[in-house]
Amino acid sequence: MKYMLLIYGDELALSQEEREHCYVESGRLVEDIKERGQFLATAPLHLTASATSVRVRDGKRLVTDGPFAETREQLGGYFLVDASNLDEAIDIAGRIPGARIGTVEVRPVVELPGITTK
Repeated sequence: MKYMLLIYGDELALSQEEREHCYVESGRLVEDIKERGQFLATAPLHLTASATSVRVRDGKRLVTDGPFAETREQLGGYFLVDASNLDEAIDIAGRIPGARIGTVEVRPVVELPGITTK
């Protein structure tokens, strides 16, 4: 089963040096879960200041700068993994560097024939 591991935290909590170290640690994790056949994708996200939000109301598109909502923690990146069960996905989530300073949300992916990528 595929799981999306969403990494949340205070996007301003890390210095650039700490952020770079986090990327190196994440790279090591990627190599390990690749070897186990569990890796599907990962990427960090730019800061929320670069976000654009799109809403459609009454058939009209509304585009605004910034994230949808102000929160204490922001979505900073993700891992998409193939795990045999929730416990295995949780084990991987616990190894993501962002889990030490923020939160990693583990969510099963709904796979729809013809829509969901392999």
